[in-house]
Amino acid sequence: MQAQISKLLAAAVSRLQTEGELPADLSADIRITRSKDKAHGDFASSLALRLSKSAGIPAHVLAEKIASHIPESSGIAKIETAGPGFINFYLRAGAEVGILDQIIHQNDRFGGRAAYTNRKILIEFVSANPTGPLHIGHGRGAAYGATIANLLEATGNEVRREYYVNDSGRQVDILAVSVWLRYLELCGQTLRFPDSAYQGDYIWDIAASVHREFSEAFLHPAESIQSLQDDCEQIDPETCIDAVIGQAKLLLTENEYGTFRGRALDIIADDIRNDLEHFAVTFDRWYSERSLTRARIQVVLDTLTENGHTYLKDGALWFASTAFGDEKDRVLVRENGQPTYFTSDIAYHLDKYERGFDQLINIWGADHHGYIPRVRAAMQALGKDPGRLHVLLVQFANLYEAGEKLTMSTRSGEFVTLRQLRKQVGTDAARFFYVMRKCEQHLDFDLDLATSKTQDNPVYYVQYAHARICSILRQADPPVLDGGLIRADAALLTQKHETNLIKLLTQFPENVQAAADQFAPHVVVGYLRNLANTFHSFYNAHQVLVADTALRNARLKLIRATQIVLSNGLTLLDVSAPEQM
Repeated sequence: MQAQISKLLAAAVSRLQTEGELPADLSADIRITRSKDKAHGDFASSLALRLSKSAGIPAHVLAEKIASHIPESSGIAKIETAGPGFINFYLRAGAEVGILDQIIHQNDRFGGRAAYTNRKILIEFVSANPTGPLHIGHGRGAAYGATIANLLEATGNEVRREYYVNDSGRQVDILAVSVWLRYLELCGQTLRFPDSAYQGDYIWDIAASVHREFSEAFLHPAESIQSLQDDCEQIDPETCIDAVIGQAKLLLTENEYGTFRGRALDIIADDIRNDLEHFAVTFDRWYSERSLTRARIQVVLDTLTENGHTYLKDGALWFASTAFGDEKDRVLVRENGQPTYFTSDIAYHLDKYERGFDQLINIWGADHHGYIPRVRAAMQALGKDPGRLHVLLVQFANLYEAGEKLTMSTRSGEFVTLRQLRKQVGTDAARFFYVMRKCEQHLDFDLDLATSKTQDNPVYYVQYAHARICSILRQADPPVLDGGLIRADAALLTQKHETNLIKLLTQFPENVQAAADQFAPHVVVGYLRNLANTFHSFYNAHQVLVADTALRNARLKLIRATQIVLSNGLTLLDVSAPEQM
C-alpha cells in the first residue's frame, strides 16, 4: 500500500508540474509513514513540508494542492491535509487484502525492491586476526555483517562482502614463535612457554603438522630461549615475547621462520573460511594485508607529507590527526623505519575509496571505538569524503549455560569457539540469536534457551509457525496451487485474527527497508516473532480446512502468504524455514 500511495503522490506532483504550479525540475523525495493514531488516517506523507522551500509555496497550501491532484484509487477512502502540511490517507475497509495476491505472485521476491538503486556498497566484517579459531564474539560480528549485507541487497543495492586478513605485523610474529616453541617441545626440548604466547591446543596441532613434515630440521637448542626468558620475563611478559621473537629470527633462516609463519597462517585462515562457510557467511574477497606493497604504503606517506599533515618527532614520522578531530596524533613510521599497523590500515582504506564504492561500511568490535576518529582523519587528510565511511560497532557477546557466565581469553586459549557454539545450538539458532538485539547492546547468549524446543525459544517459535503452515497446506484436499489461491476471495477474511494477520503482512516490506536503512537486523527479527505469534493466535482461534470451500480457500490463501513472508524473512537472516519439525 505504501508503494501505491507513493505512486499516487508522484502522479499528483507530475500533474502540478505539467500545469506550471510546480517547477519542472523539482525532485520529489516521497516518504510514506504508517500513522500511529488512527484519527490521522492509515498513512501520512510530509512531502509538502519537504518541497515547500524549493517550490516557494507555504507547506499547508502546497499540501492542499497536492491532495487535490491525487488520482482516484479504489483502495483510498479519503485524503485529508493536517497540521503544517501533512497529507493523511484513509484506506477503504478491506483495502489491504490485495496484499495476499501480491505476496503469492511475487513469492520469494516479496519484501525487497524490484529495481536497483545503482548504489555500490562495500561491507567489511569479521576481519579477525588469523591467530586462532573464531570465537563467539567473532560470530556475532559475522552474523550481523552478513545479515546487513542481505538487507542492503534486498533493498536494491549492489553489495560486495570483504574480509581484511591481518596477516602481517607483531601478532603474526607471536603466532609464528608460539608454533616454533611448541615444535621445539615436540622435538624433545624443555622450556618454559611464554605467558604472552598463544596458548591454545590449536598451536600444538599446527606445530605437529610441521614436525610430521620436516621432523627435526628446524631444531635449535632451547637454552638460549630459556635464558632469554629468565632475564626478561620478570620485568614485562610483552617485552619478553618481543625478545623471543627477535631470538627466533636470529636462530632460524628467513625461509625457516617463514615456514612456521606461513603454515600457521594457512591452517588458521582455512579454518576460519571453513567455519564461516558452515555458518552461512561468505565473502566476495579476502583482502590480504601483505598485498599492500611498500610502494602502496609509501604513496600514503608521501601524500600526507605533501599535504602538510606529518611531522618528525623522536625519530618517528607522525600524522597530525588532531587537526581533524582525533584525540592525539598518531605514529605512521616507527623510529626503526617500520610502518605501523595504522599506516597499513590507511592504505587499505584508501584502496577501498579508489575502488569507486558509494558507501563503505566497516563492522568492528566495540573495543575499536577509539580507532574510528583516526581512520576518518586519515581519509580526510588524503582528500576523501569521510562521510562515505560508516563504522558500525558490535558489542561483546556473553555466553551463559545453566545460568552461569562462561569466561573467555583468546591469548590463554580459554574460549568457546564459533564452531563449538554452532555444533551445540545449530547454525539457525546461533544466527537468529546473534541479531536479536541492537548491535550496540551487549548480548547475553543463553545456550539452554537456544537449544530448547518450546515457544520460549524465539527461533523455534518462528520456524514452527512456518512448518505448521506447510503441514496444513499438505493436508488440503483437494490441494490448491498458487494459481488457484490467487482466485480465492480474500474479502471473506473479516474476522479480527484474520485482519490482524493481513495488516501485519502488509508491513513486511517497510520493516525490511527500515532494517536496511538503520543497519538493524533486529527489526526483522522482531517482525518475524510478531508475525509468528499473530499466526499462532489465528490458528488457535480458527480452523483453516473448513467445509465451506470459499472460506477454506480464502484462509489457505492467507496462510500461504504468511508462509512466504516467514520464509523470506528467515532467508534474510540466513536461517532455514523447515517444512517439518
